[in-house]
Amino acid sequence: MSGKSLAGRKALVTGGARGIGAAIAQALARAGASIMIADILEETGRASAAAIAKEDVATGFVQLDVTDDAQWEQAVAKTVTTLGGYDILINNAGIEITSLISEVKAEDARRMCDVNIVGTVLGMKHAFRAMRPGGPAGKGGAVVNIASVAATIAFPGIAVYSGTKSAVDRMTRVGAMEAGKLGFGVRVNCIYPGLIPTDMGMQLANDIVKVGLAADVNAAVGSVVEQTPLGRLAEVTDIGDAAVFLCSNEARFITGIGLPVDGGMGM
Repeated sequence: MSGKSLAGRKALVTGGARGIGAAIAQALARAGASIMIADILEETGRASAAAIAKEDVATGFVQLDVTDDAQWEQAVAKTVTTLGGYDILINNAGIEITSLISEVKAEDARRMCDVNIVGTVLGMKHAFRAMRPGGPAGKGGAVVNIASVAATIAFPGIAVYSGTKSAVDRMTRVGAMEAGKLGFGVRVNCIYPGLIPTDMGMQLANDIVKVGLAADVNAAVGSVVEQTPLGRLAEVTDIGDAAVFLCSNEARFITGIGLPVDGGMGM
């Protein structure tokens, strides 16, 4: 692909303050897109946006709780106004709370469903409304939802999280079908990242130890690497590059898929 394969594109990245979201935002920016960082973490989110802006990329920040319909509407409006359009959504914001099924707390399960499922579908809702013909952006576009390898394997300790990411996969496919059939000009795909040593990924490793599924963090991480044919953990840049591809014209005839970026762990 061209180094500027997304030149002229306008992207909103949720959970873009840090981790996978920040890496995807940086990758999109390097490919030529303008970037709106959306996150509940205002200070960190503004810093992430400022770092991208230093590379002479049009960018901005908007505070967004993805479970709030009204905040989504405001975030999309700010994206269109600030960037001059909107044709990429990276639906990345998500949470993971580790628990054995026998110990699941209802409030934790509901919170994961609210952020990971409701937050994702609201993102698609407002992307479709903005990007479809007659919308405030109105030029079509691409939506990339971030699912997880957990949607494809049975990994202990993350039953509810796995269920929410399986839901992201299903919603992606229904969204792709609706957007296509209704002539919105919006492609919808998702990515299944493998375990990444971000704050969230390492917290999972620590939690696996706490619930008695591994002797220590090294053992927890080692078991994942052992299950991965390519023999390493994923890196945030792996996910960023995959997102750029799915948003690019090179993927113009690809919609409704889940792309594993997991080193083969979920095959």
